[in-house]
Amino acid sequence: MTKRSYRLGDIASELGAELKGNPDTEINGLATLQAASPGQIAFLANPSYGRYLAETSASAVILSQSTADQCPTNVLLLDNPYLGYARLSHWFDPAPVAEPGIHPSAVVASSARVSDTACIGPQAVVEAEAVVGDNVVVGAGCIIGARCQIGEQTILRPRVTLAHDIVMGKRCHILSGAVIGSDGFGFANEKGAWHRIAQLGRVILGDDVEVGANTTIDRGALDDTVIGDGVKLDNLIQIAHNVSIGDHSAMAAMVGIAGSTRIGSHCVFGGQSGVAGHLTIADQVHLTGMTLVSGDIRESGVYSSGTSADSNRQWRKNAVRFRQLDALARRLKELEKKMEG
Repeated sequence: MTKRSYRLGDIASELGAELKGNPDTEINGLATLQAASPGQIAFLANPSYGRYLAETSASAVILSQSTADQCPTNVLLLDNPYLGYARLSHWFDPAPVAEPGIHPSAVVASSARVSDTACIGPQAVVEAEAVVGDNVVVGAGCIIGARCQIGEQTILRPRVTLAHDIVMGKRCHILSGAVIGSDGFGFANEKGAWHRIAQLGRVILGDDVEVGANTTIDRGALDDTVIGDGVKLDNLIQIAHNVSIGDHSAMAAMVGIAGSTRIGSHCVFGGQSGVAGHLTIADQVHLTGMTLVSGDIRESGVYSSGTSADSNRQWRKNAVRFRQLDALARRLKELEKKMEG
């Protein structure tokens, strides 16, 4: 792998940062404040890591004006240092760059349309009438179902599966093992026996969507499942049929969204949160980790449920008291009535 090196002045210019220091300093990598060595650039976004700043060996640090005077080395000033780090991380990404073309072992239907600038990896399958746009990367072992449409500059990591009729926007990033367009969990019950319902809808992903490893997004039963622009989904998430997620919402690992729920834009769901079906969640709702939502949320804000960890002995005592709450509430009402009398 060729080692990349950049002038600090060029980095500052690209990031729109104010440089305090030597613009000719060579930067060849990224690292944390405590692990950085000369030639590397670090960043300070979380104040709890400020204790490492004075002794860092980094050749430069991306930080905000409030901590600039404490830095012993070159400084790049940004209002949002973490965003600067995010943008700069792509300069040093060691991931191989895909070359346009179709691998000899790939299977591409004659009716599929694949851009000349797209890359179709080993043993990938592109089914009938699928459309693969400019500069799309389809990793090894991916399956692109019939009539799928994949927007330009989208990347599918190895072993991604798209079922039929999936519509995907531009610059999406789908990680390995993700399944998009799997059948929704739809069954009709008659006398205790379950009868499968055909899932007739699609999945539509907007632009700049990221879907984590082994995450599943079910196709709609009748209407489409819709994922808005800029949505970020972590690993191991389940999105059920007919769900709609608004633009720029983000969900951490192991979130589960039941069917036909409507989620607003700019929402953030912590890990292992669960949302019941047929609900409406407003814009800018933040669920802390392991929150269970069983009713509509009509106002933006932070919501929580569940209990934090405690010693087992204390938790067991509290669990017993929890089972007694209804009886205690009834007794309290009786006492209130007697007091009023």
